[in-house]
Amino acid sequence: MSTVSTIEDKISVKTLFHDFKQLTKVGLSVSVVFTSIIGYLLGADEFDYTTVFLLAVGGYLMVGASNAFNQIIEKDIDALMQRTKNRPLPAGRMSVNTAMIIASLFTVVGIVILYTIHPKCALFGAISIFLYTSAYTPLKGITPLSVFVGAIPGAIPFMLGWVAATGHFGIEAGFLFMIQFFWQFPHFWAIGWLQFEEYNKAGLHMLPMNKKDKGAVVQIIFYTCVMILMSIAPVLKVTGRFYIHPITAVIIFLLGTLMLFYAFKLYKTEENTDARKLMLASVFYITIVPIIYMIDKFLH
Repeated sequence: MSTVSTIEDKISVKTLFHDFKQLTKVGLSVSVVFTSIIGYLLGADEFDYTTVFLLAVGGYLMVGASNAFNQIIEKDIDALMQRTKNRPLPAGRMSVNTAMIIASLFTVVGIVILYTIHPKCALFGAISIFLYTSAYTPLKGITPLSVFVGAIPGAIPFMLGWVAATGHFGIEAGFLFMIQFFWQFPHFWAIGWLQFEEYNKAGLHMLPMNKKDKGAVVQIIFYTCVMILMSIAPVLKVTGRFYIHPITAVIIFLLGTLMLFYAFKLYKTEENTDARKLMLASVFYITIVPIIYMIDKFLH
């Protein structure tokens, strides 16, 4: 009997941990922390372990809180979609009250931690949580423009790292923000293309003009081009201390053309397989480009 109860306890603890990971979207949170730390390394003259640790924890809590609030608000919508119906709230494995406690705790502790780095970090963290939960999430069911609103909190992490390192928001942090801001359109519209039927079923508008057509892909191509231009602009030395070598700009341009290649393929075929390739190319881009910036900085 005790063996059975021990096994049951292990299963319930494992389920609880899994649900907690799903509620706070650990994978996404970790990628945000990674981007913030790269932003810090780009801005910092000296590496401060304490600041990096606080930035990592504060950043994780900030994203975790946003995702938890998002899932509380979209509990009924998530229940309608195959991809999300097994999340802890729609599946009934976690109560809204429990999720609310986690989200609120993450918000308060996350903002306090960011405040200990710099008040501006706390401000940007608070803006990020507010926009994601109070503007982006409800707008998804009203207008495709929700993607523009959602791109603002989504672009804060890269910039947040720079602000944590320097204590001020200038043209450098602004450019880091814009790179990540414009990247989100091809990325999320590729996901919107793949999940179009599911989103439609749930009443969410995640493609431009809410249509799965060539017009949506034209927008994807346009924003990919803007993203590439923003990414290579530091080579012109117009972005303050944030400067890259010409060879670095060429490498980043080529990485951007990989995304453009799949965007043009999607325009030609309108096939989900090409939308998936574009989405994966966008993930590769936003992972590798910050690393290239960091390598370039240490080669100056």
